Amino acid sequence: MMTSTEGMLVSRQSPLGNRLEREKKRDGNTSQGLPATARSLTAGIQSVKQELDAVRREQAKLQQAIYEAAQIQRKLCAPRELVWGEFEIAGEIFPVRHLSGDYFKVMELDSALGLTVGDIAGKGLSAGIWQAHLMGLMRRCARRHSDPAAAVAEVNAELCQDQDEAPIAALFFARLDPQENELVYCNAGLPAPLLLRHNKTVERLEKGGPMLGALQKAAYDSGTVRLNPGDMLLAYSDGVTECRNSEDEEFEIGRLSAAVNAVSGASANQILFSTLGAVLDFADACSPEDDLTLLVIRRREGTIIERPHSRSKDFSAPHRGPTSVVRPKKAERRGNRSK
Repeated sequence: MMTSTEGMLVSRQSPLGNRLEREKKRDGNTSQGLPATARSLTAGIQSVKQELDAVRREQAKLQQAIYEAAQIQRKLCAPRELVWGEFEIAGEIFPVRHLSGDYFKVMELDSALGLTVGDIAGKGLSAGIWQAHLMGLMRRCARRHSDPAAAVAEVNAELCQDQDEAPIAALFFARLDPQENELVYCNAGLPAPLLLRHNKTVERLEKGGPMLGALQKAAYDSGTVRLNPGDMLLAYSDGVTECRNSEDEEFEIGRLSAAVNAVSGASANQILFSTLGAVLDFADACSPEDDLTLLVIRRREGTIIERPHSRSKDFSAPHRGPTSVVRPKKAERRGNRSK
């Protein structure tokens, strides 16, 4: 007869006993390994969290740097508003991103006033950097040449020197003589600026040549117009007339002319923002796909000729306020236009 002790020895040595022992050992090892696995998983999660926090900090620094660059860009596009003799000038940029490929510039050129609107192909950081380069080229060439066509031709030649890198750009440059009330201009590929006469007729300033940066030996011509009391000139980038609504319709020149004529007796600054409001009202819920830039020059009626207060030859600081546009509420824009 087998004792209990002998039965236990036999059972441990049996296949079933061996299997039970192996499973017991395995379960013991697993239970001992659980705390280590949990610690490893916690450490991994903590490491990922730290890396994510570092990425967020770098992103915040990058966003701050882009914001500061945008503020510098807006200061370079100055002044936003100016009175020069009988003329009122107002300009604005509505960028679709922080940095704009569009720009406008007003600068004193001896006894004349230089007016520029430019549009670099593309958007974002690269367009913003090229914008500053084009602005500097135009300023330098405008001081070297009294003829706008010659100044624009030199800018084009400079851009075409390295055809692998040069951007394609559209540009309108004009010299305004406040004594003769004449505007001599050259339009290089920008939508033809509109000259809205006091009698409601509209002329387009089309003299010039092709866009900049494409053909090194491109020829450019200058045109001349006289600005009479009550006349106003509107120079703009293609983002204005090509702005689309939910029906995929473009704003187009007809709506632009109507929007400006609707407030023709107002100041240049009022015309500027009323026109921008009309464009944004038309787009409604559709965000603009391209930068919007407007420059309004208006000859006032029955005013005494006065010189600007600034003695600077290059207006590098805003006359009043930044050049960023804060879009008003739709109801407010309609209310302003109805006044």
